[in-house]
Amino acid sequence: MKHIIAILLENEAGALSRVVGLFSARGYNIESLIVAPTEDESLSRMTIQTRGSEETIEQITKHLNRLIEVVKVIDLTESSYIEREHMMIKMRAVGQEREEIKRTCDIFRGRIIDVTDKSYTVELTGDQSKNDAFLNAIDRSAILETVRTGASGISRGERVLRL
Repeated sequence: MKHIIAILLENEAGALSRVVGLFSARGYNIESLIVAPTEDESLSRMTIQTRGSEETIEQITKHLNRLIEVVKVIDLTESSYIEREHMMIKMRAVGQEREEIKRTCDIFRGRIIDVTDKSYTVELTGDQSKNDAFLNAIDRSAILETVRTGASGISRGERVLRL
């Protein structure tokens, strides 16, 4: 089962490597990882997407809480949350393909952010299934390059990740 774990940790050198090392040492896989400073410059927020049973995720959470740099850990998938992923796709776009790409972008609420004589770069933001659906809707042979951030998430309502 997919889980999105949000971690508030001290914004210092080596903190990221200790979290990743914890996953690696125990054989847990990280499907995506995002980390950036918060509004408090001394803290960073890390979002990790992983898969595992409830017992495995509980183990991961316990191990993360033992790390000195970790301030707080929550599993966003335990309650209602909002998930987004940012994706950019550079695509071959010549002749008739140009209009088809524009129509598909409109359907998926994507934006064309760069145009050349032979290519478009498309930007999409949404949950992973939406971005996957866009990839399935276009001609795969037209894709020149794809960049995805992985899952980012935030709890809905009153639940917050802060001190």
